[in-house]
This record gives sequence, C-alpha cells and structure tokens, in this order.
Amino acid sequence: MKTIKQFTAIIEREGNGYVALCPELDIASQGDTVEQAKSNLAEALELFFECANPVEIQNRTKAEVLLLG
Repeated sequence: MKTIKQFTAIIEREGNGYVALCPELDIASQGDTVEQAKSNLAEALELFFECANPVEIQNRTKAEVLLLG
C-alpha cells in the first residue's frame, strides 16, 4: 500500500520563467510557466523518492515549514 504525503510547493517568478521549491525536502526545479515549474517539481520529487534510501529521506525531511507573508 502506498503512503500519500503532501508537500509544500513555493513557486516564484525568476527572470522569464518560474522556480519551484519544496522546502520540506529542499528540492527545486524550474519551468517556463507556473504549471510547467509545478510539474517539473513533482517529477523531481518522484525521482528523489525512487532513488533515495529511507535514511536519506528521513534526514532531509523537515517536520515543520513556516510560511510567513
């Protein structure tokens, strides 16, 4: 049975494109549009979970992320 976990995606405009960051795992990606940056970040997260061992996942996962505006 797969476990489903939600992560935060912060997407910011940078130059002519967008940068997407998952602060809980410190994984980032980019794209020409918001949707492309979001999709590329999701793909980067999938690859991380496929390749990383459980200890690395545990060590990189931050339990709490505060977003202040």
